[in-house]
Amino acid sequence: MKLEQSLDPKTLESARLVAESSEFAIYDVGSDSYTLVHRHEGVDWQGITLSGDGLFRVAELVAQATRCLYRDVAADLSRRNHR
Repeated sequence: MKLEQSLDPKTLESARLVAESSEFAIYDVGSDSYTLVHRHEGVDWQGITLSGDGLFRVAELVAQATRCLYRDVAADLSRRNHR
C-alpha cells in the first residue's frame, strides 16, 4: 500500500481508468496495482495504491461500513417517523 498526499494527474495519463464518480476514481496502474484517487478541484489530488488483493479486501470493508451507516441512518429516520 502506498499513500500519495499530493498526486500529479499527469502520472495517471497512461493508466487505465477503471471506475469513477464525481470526485473519486480508480485507475489500473499496472503490475496488479490500483490507485484510488480523490480528484477534487479545490485541493491537490490524493490517492492510495493497493494490490488487486488489497482492493478486494478494502471493498469488503467499505461494504461493511456502508451497511453499518445504512442501519444507523435507517434507525434515526425510523425514530423520527414514530414521533
